[in-house]
Amino acid sequence: MNIKKNDIIELDIIDLNNLGCGVGRTLDGIVVFVKGAVTGDRVKTKIIKATSSYLVGRLEEIVISSPHRADGEGLRKTDCAAPQSCGGCIYRNIKYEHELELKRDYVKNAFRKAGLPDAKVLDTAHTERVTGYRNKGQYPVREVQGKLRAGFFATKTHNLIPCEECMLQPAIFGEIVAFTIGFAEKNHISAYDEESGRGVLRHIYLRIAEKTGEIMVCLVINADKLAAGEKYAREVREKFPQVSSVMLNINKKNTNVILGDEFVCVGGNDYIIDELCGLKFKISAGSFYQVNRDGAEMLYGLARERAQLSGKETVADLYCGAGTIGLSMAKDCARIVGVEIVDEAVECAKENARLNGVENAYFFCGDASDTRGLLATAKDILGDFCPDVVIIDPPRKGTTEGLVGYLDSLGVKRIVYVSCNPDTLARDCKWFADKGYKIGEVTPVDLFPGTGHVESVVCLTRGFNS
Repeated sequence: MNIKKNDIIELDIIDLNNLGCGVGRTLDGIVVFVKGAVTGDRVKTKIIKATSSYLVGRLEEIVISSPHRADGEGLRKTDCAAPQSCGGCIYRNIKYEHELELKRDYVKNAFRKAGLPDAKVLDTAHTERVTGYRNKGQYPVREVQGKLRAGFFATKTHNLIPCEECMLQPAIFGEIVAFTIGFAEKNHISAYDEESGRGVLRHIYLRIAEKTGEIMVCLVINADKLAAGEKYAREVREKFPQVSSVMLNINKKNTNVILGDEFVCVGGNDYIIDELCGLKFKISAGSFYQVNRDGAEMLYGLARERAQLSGKETVADLYCGAGTIGLSMAKDCARIVGVEIVDEAVECAKENARLNGVENAYFFCGDASDTRGLLATAKDILGDFCPDVVIIDPPRKGTTEGLVGYLDSLGVKRIVYVSCNPDTLARDCKWFADKGYKIGEVTPVDLFPGTGHVESVVCLTRGFNS
């Protein structure tokens, strides 16, 4: 069956991958990827890319609709301004219960591919909140047909899709973006142009502390200062009383990175305060904070359960960031020893401990890949110790085989692994299993409904039953 570009074929969709593409096969077994198609559909698709090993098709017609197709609720509504171009909500075409099944399958398949087919993966945990859950928004600003516009970049491009509202984010974000664009036009603040490197306003960056309601507005500018900055701060705070922090970020580099290194406060505080797991956390413009607060509470709660703390343990919190996971467990253990490679995050963790009156948490700067010196600074101050429980929450690339060996050499009996990438989680669990660790139940957690991302938590034990 010789299929070439621009041919239109009809096929059954047998799977849906984590990029949001339906997967089918031609009569001779060639895989076809069709964006927007759903498992169980029969579709007509126009081939837009043909290789010797696979085909890519554009959805032309749904001949038979899948029972998994969305019913117009929540994210599955059809009123998004840019559902196809943006590409963020790859699962918006399917029912949420099917999305949860797919995410569980993603985790199960990752463990199977890593050589751990017997790992028990539970149903995907979730908060049932599928819209408005993101507490952070970043809107590029460009000039479109002579007018300033804000929105999102089309998939794999820097072509702006003008769009002030997103169903994943709070409605007030869209209102603040619209106000900001209007202010920029009235005050002759130009939009940044990537090709020439000219223009001032690059991004509108927003954060909200959901529990307290405080909002931070940060304008990313291609300049040393903004003449109308204090005026903007005054007017945006008058219009939106929830705005308690107005910041400028200076980014004059020709780069795809959104934020530069320098922040300037032009109104209110240089932080907002949120509450998570019963604790207060200061959130600065540059600090890491989970974008789904309710989902993070669920994730950290599961990690705390898996840790099975009795109040006597020394807990090492590796890749600790601003200390959120460790501090959420501080009341349940003898002490927390957090290690993080980013200096600013370590200082944030110390400040968060002070803010909550936590006196048994200690935070140090260190690299988790430097096993020789990982706990050296902590031991210089706290004296020699060996952690009873270790929490690891690494970036998407996962941890290192060296760290796995180091924790094994310490004889750590309980390791709670919080992951944002099923593939590296499964790989790392295989390393632990090869050292004799038992893999406990793996719980996928849906922090990002509508998207292909899934978090997971698992406890690895040795020397006793989990």
